[in-house]
Amino acid sequence: MTDITQHRLATRYGQPDIEVPNNWGPVLDELLNHRSVRSFSEAPLPEGTIEALIAAAQSAASSSNLQVWSVVAVQDKARKARLAGFAGNQAHIHQAPLFLVWLADLSRVARLGARQQVELEALPYIESLLLGTIDAALAAQNAVVALESLGLGSVYIGAIRNDIEAVAQELDLPPQVYPVFGLCVGHPSVERPAQVKPRLPQAAVLHHEKYSVTHEASAIEQYDARLGAFYRQEGLKAAGWSEQVIARLRGVASLNGREHLVDELKRLGFGLR
Repeated sequence: MTDITQHRLATRYGQPDIEVPNNWGPVLDELLNHRSVRSFSEAPLPEGTIEALIAAAQSAASSSNLQVWSVVAVQDKARKARLAGFAGNQAHIHQAPLFLVWLADLSRVARLGARQQVELEALPYIESLLLGTIDAALAAQNAVVALESLGLGSVYIGAIRNDIEAVAQELDLPPQVYPVFGLCVGHPSVERPAQVKPRLPQAAVLHHEKYSVTHEASAIEQYDARLGAFYRQEGLKAAGWSEQVIARLRGVASLNGREHLVDELKRLGFGLR
């Protein structure tokens, strides 16, 4: 195990008891080094960046090769500001030179069926909506890995779902398309560098052969302590993971409008059978 690998694992988990393969390589080192960037410099993106990221995104797996996702690249400051307003007015949406809105897009295959005068009976089922959502997520994560290899940073914006109808209107989305999440992209600020946030111990998420909660409580207790220490180091409120989860999920108000998502999806033309 190299010093870099030891450092990456220690940062991600603390002092983990993890077996690593002998052929561990630089791609794994970079994956473990992922962090959410919420402060960007004013440097513009190199020419061709968007096209490179989409090429990486389109190289992700797609169920049955249906490719039921799309993305809108937003660089106009006024449009970014309006989108930010729908998503809690987060400062990094304004600041990032590029804001990608990843879409579950069933409209393209619906138009294909209409042109060939074929009724797509499977389209209005929730399985099709899941396909588009999963495809968008896989594509976006490929793009994130690619942009980090280029020295760029990013942060996902789930709050784009706070008002998907307003986002759809702003982006002129056709029926059967909805915004899954946004992604801020830019050069990370050197004045406010992002840090790697520790994750749950593998004992809490990795199950062998059958699901087991034998070590879950102790793993979470350990993680609460580690995450609290991380937040104190960052000058933030020292809340453990358990406290965060309870606070986030105990009331509907924390959904910030996303509690109406089913009704909004129906109005955007999705069948949820």
